[in-house]
Amino acid sequence: MAGFTVVVAVDGIEGLQRAGQESPDLIVLDMMLPRLSGLDVLRRLKASPETQAIPVVILTGLSKGNGEKLATEGAAGFCEKSTAVFQNRCALLVKTVKEALATKAAAVGAA
Repeated sequence: MAGFTVVVAVDGIEGLQRAGQESPDLIVLDMMLPRLSGLDVLRRLKASPETQAIPVVILTGLSKGNGEKLATEGAAGFCEKSTAVFQNRCALLVKTVKEALATKAAAVGAA
């Protein structure tokens, strides 16, 4: 609804495969995934030369306090799952995604 093309992966392993194959502009990553945790996915994305430049926005039920730790792991943004995130067409998530994409565009423009 926000104008983005969305590709879905059902678990962490599929997410890593799709990220490598499709090189998305951004990844929205849940921390609670089957087969491979979100944190492991984030670490592998940031360790791989093929995917390390892809911004990753975390969407999770974990508290906002975890956002700082995830930022040190390479996350570009953090949204805590709550009723507020899903109200008003996911406005908070959409805002966070747009900010991460703008930051990426600015970095690419400066390079």
